[in-house]
Amino acid sequence: MQPTTKKPRRTAERILEITLDLFNRFGEPNVSTTLISAELGISPGNLYYHYPAKDELINALFDRYERGLSELLHAADNVGNVEDAWLFFHMLFELIWQYRFLYRDLNDLLSKNRRLETHFQFVLKNKSRAVSTVLEGLTRSKVVRIDEREADAVANAMVVVLTYWLSYEYVRDPRKALEPDSAGAALARGAYHVLSLLMPYLDPQAREHLFRLAGAYRNGD
Repeated sequence: MQPTTKKPRRTAERILEITLDLFNRFGEPNVSTTLISAELGISPGNLYYHYPAKDELINALFDRYERGLSELLHAADNVGNVEDAWLFFHMLFELIWQYRFLYRDLNDLLSKNRRLETHFQFVLKNKSRAVSTVLEGLTRSKVVRIDEREADAVANAMVVVLTYWLSYEYVRDPRKALEPDSAGAALARGAYHVLSLLMPYLDPQAREHLFRLAGAYRNGD
């Protein structure tokens, strides 16, 4: 006997994949459920069967992002040098890029979606905790020398850059900034600018290493 296939689940996954692509390309406010169903080649009724409202699509994608973020932030415990920190922040930006519609339309989404408004507070707290952990690890290994009274302010500034970097990139070049071809440079610039906030506190060797890691991306500011 042939095993039964889970077609409804496959359809639900495909809906999310296409929705994420459309949201990222055009921005969530500019994508209707009619457009999503047309892109999928299914009826609006079939889409509503799986996701009865647009907010449910947004929430499902946000849940995926939040799970990925939670797993990734654990890596902060293992950061002990500049190269570790560069990789950690680059990976964070890669995840943010994957769900960039959330950051592109963040204020609009928070004003319309109560669940996101609540959960994004946890996202910020978890990012702040992870960034503080990175600072502590770099301090323990003597890569960073920073007064405890300054550490919180620096960590908060790093979270601000991490959260709003893609918005800045978009304002700089609305037509190209969030296109896939721009991803590599945008992510590397973001990682560099987050870590550049540590420049006054890095030992000279670590500072030079950061410059080498960032390479040409510093020149794309």
